[in-house]
Amino acid sequence: MHRTTLARALSRVLAASIAIAPAAFAQPVDAAPADELDRVVVTGEIVYRDRTEATAPVLSYDLEYFQRFEPLTVGDMLKRVPSVTFISDVLEYDGVRLRGLDPGYTQILVNGKRVPGAGFDRTFFVDRIPAELVERIEIVRSASADRSGDAVAGALNIVLRDGMTLDGGYLRAGLQSFTDGEVEPTFGAFWGGEALGGHLLLGANVQGRRNPKSKLSQRFDAPGGTLDNIEVQSDVRSGKDYAFNADYRLAIGEAELNLHGLFVRTDRLQDEDSIEYRAGVRDDANLLTINDNDLDILTDNYAVGLGLEVPMAGGRTAIRYDHAGLADEQDEFENETEYLRDAIAFPEDDRFTRDVSRVAIEDRDDTLEVRHDRALGGMDLAFGVQATRKSRVTDIAAAPRYRVTIPNAPAPRPAIPGPVQALAPVPGGDSTLREDRLEPFVKFEGGDRLEWEAGLRYERTRTRLEDRTVAAADRESRTGYGYLLPSAHLKFALDQANRITASVARTVRRPGFDQLSPALLTGELGDNDFIGNPDLRPEDAWGADLGFERRLGRRGVAGVNLFYRDIRDLIEIANTGVEGDEGPGTFVLQPRNTGDGRVWGAEFDLSTPLTLFGLEGTGVFFNYTWLDSEVEDFFGTRRFSDQSRYVYNVGFIQELAGPALSFGATFRKQGDAYGRIVGEEVRTSYDGDLEAFVEKRFGEQWTLRLTGTNLLDQSKDEVFDKFATIADQIARDYDEYELESETGGRAWQLIVRYAF
Repeated sequence: MHRTTLARALSRVLAASIAIAPAAFAQPVDAAPADELDRVVVTGEIVYRDRTEATAPVLSYDLEYFQRFEPLTVGDMLKRVPSVTFISDVLEYDGVRLRGLDPGYTQILVNGKRVPGAGFDRTFFVDRIPAELVERIEIVRSASADRSGDAVAGALNIVLRDGMTLDGGYLRAGLQSFTDGEVEPTFGAFWGGEALGGHLLLGANVQGRRNPKSKLSQRFDAPGGTLDNIEVQSDVRSGKDYAFNADYRLAIGEAELNLHGLFVRTDRLQDEDSIEYRAGVRDDANLLTINDNDLDILTDNYAVGLGLEVPMAGGRTAIRYDHAGLADEQDEFENETEYLRDAIAFPEDDRFTRDVSRVAIEDRDDTLEVRHDRALGGMDLAFGVQATRKSRVTDIAAAPRYRVTIPNAPAPRPAIPGPVQALAPVPGGDSTLREDRLEPFVKFEGGDRLEWEAGLRYERTRTRLEDRTVAAADRESRTGYGYLLPSAHLKFALDQANRITASVARTVRRPGFDQLSPALLTGELGDNDFIGNPDLRPEDAWGADLGFERRLGRRGVAGVNLFYRDIRDLIEIANTGVEGDEGPGTFVLQPRNTGDGRVWGAEFDLSTPLTLFGLEGTGVFFNYTWLDSEVEDFFGTRRFSDQSRYVYNVGFIQELAGPALSFGATFRKQGDAYGRIVGEEVRTSYDGDLEAFVEKRFGEQWTLRLTGTNLLDQSKDEVFDKFATIADQIARDYDEYELESETGGRAWQLIVRYAF
């Protein structure tokens, strides 16, 4: 009943917001307000999506657009913008799936620069950056020559606060409350102003993180078949984030010097405890296993940079050096006690198993960029070169599985050793990768009513991989490739309110690190083995975007964008024809550049005050993205794995000037997704996610804000089809059929801000 009522309410909000658009189009367009320094406390003005002046299609969202819902991380922010989906555990927003594609297709930039990520597919987890460090987020829908070309789906540029964005400071403190009764604190302090002869920004943030979840898995021998067992699981993810950001800008005559630094530490424990019951009967007589699985994560992300911009040769030349790094350590153990291996039920245990592993990754990027901008014959010219060296050291080790059968009493029980055991590298787990990239570019811009941009980027890459877990003859591999990446953009102003944009660009996606290793992994895909391919080339794509955008009155904006991507040399799993470790019917499988795929969709977004109805203090927000794709694999045609059918966000903010009070809510829903690999197929669906806030301001310095997240207690539901061999998967001869449901519960946050 409550969901029906909610759906009707949201429908009315959406209908009202769309209905005002035609009339709002007819309103005179006032000049946009001049840019101001960031306000450190909201003072009663609703902030909408910015209308950028870039020729390339870019959507820009300031921190104030998100801030009233008090997001903790960049991931929490991104769930409110168009085209972004996640296939993560419920209430986890880590790997961004722009336009529904795998996170490896999305380029994550910080201040316009690449940053290394912990994911083996080069993924940067956006939940590692606290929201308080961010000035704005840009969605770059189509690539330009002066940006990295690793952006098939697009790029997300996380722009951090700098020395020019604050004039003053603020303190932020609060508490978060969770369904398990635990409370986590949060605290932040930021200051910006004139210092040391220039402009300085200093910021620090510490916040507790917690996500208590519960899961239920039901396992059958086949769809509609016999229930074999159920698993009841609690999964608590807790920890703290520590962040520090500094930026310094100094004018030296007509030159400008910039220094910046960023450090973020994620200290996290994932504690999963589960109990498995035979045939779904939850009593001691049918208890099968008790499992304790802990994963301790410590991740440091850091970046430092030095830039100098000087007038030169009739233009301006910028020289910049950036060093970005990642240190990721993960220690995991899993203890499982089995019962009912004989006729004696719980508490008589029959077998104990322990698995212990460690992952340590160090990834560093050093980038030197030289760029020159100048006017040339009525247009603007930019050219330069970026040189990057990546160094990635991977150390994945595990202890031999410890397993002991426990005799029945009164026989003596065997001694069980402690969790500290000797570790040894797993196949593919001891490697060093060095990647050298040289990327010259040139870009031209011009026009007035019809603005245009055309550019060319060349990306030359040389890779050296040393895998110390394979035979000496195969230990080292070297590859090299180069890609010309042209791009072009048009922006045509129909009048002051309306404009059309069109873009075409070529982009690439580099292979994942795990796909390059020549190590053999047995039983990795069902009962099939997997071996990497050091000779993999990047996937490359031609993409087109066509958009229309209209300003609504003074502050509103509405836009629609159509996009298409034609991806070639798609990396797909191929059969080597070699028999697998499990014998006849199994094979050694390998990734190869053998496929092609297409991705297309439509994106609509609207954010505007309801000025037409005399409701200047009411703002509505809505975006909807429809997604589709096509790719061929072993089993026929499918969509790109885990691409949702759609995603939408709808919400409002109501400002009450008299009592200095505001409130609002947002609702988010993404469509079902389907993924298929050899040995497993999964269908994923999420309930809708409702958030709300109430804010009270006291004068011009104090703000008190209460926010609630996951107010509908959304669930993530998955259906797993599991098969042992390729032939079984084609014939639909199941190894296991599993249904899993996960919920997280509501969370509340009380935050107070003080500006000075």
